[in-house]
Amino acid sequence: QVQLVESGGGLVQPGGSLRLSCAASGIIFSMYNMGWYRQAPGKQREFVASITVGGLTNFADSVKGRFTISRVNAKNMVYLQMNSLRPEDTAVYYCSAGRGWPKPSDYWGQGTQVTVSS
Repeated sequence: QVQLVESGGGLVQPGGSLRLSCAASGIIFSMYNMGWYRQAPGKQREFVASITVGGLTNFADSVKGRFTISRVNAKNMVYLQMNSLRPEDTAVYYCSAGRGWPKPSDYWGQGTQVTVSS
């Protein structure tokens, strides 16, 4: 059974930083591209960032230069470092795993809430 478990969300002030983590199990992690998506209230889920098995990355224009994505294959972990956060980054953030590129989406986590507010 595939499980993707996100953590690290919370409340942060504008300009602040958060690091999201995603722990994967039930898949051969080193064979899957990994991604992060987000869904704000009343909006559709949107792509945020992704990373290939080999470390190639891809980002949505809205987060380029502010967010970074990384993975540690030996730990079955993927991370999203979010800097210079803005109120419009407020959303539920979802981890994904997939064989596709640049938007892997075969499997999904349950999500973690990120709220950017003063």
